[in-house]
Amino acid sequence: MSDHKHGEMDTKAQVKAFDGFIKATTWSCVAIIAIFVFMAMFAV
Repeated sequence: MSDHKHGEMDTKAQVKAFDGFIKATTWSCVAIIAIFVFMAMFAV
């Protein structure tokens, strides 16, 4: 087993995945709000 050295882990893949998750979450929320506004405009 290799020795652990604090602060030397390559986190580029994790950062990229997290950024993608945040972007998808943001666009999903925007889409849901837009759908609710559209539905409210045509509610009887």
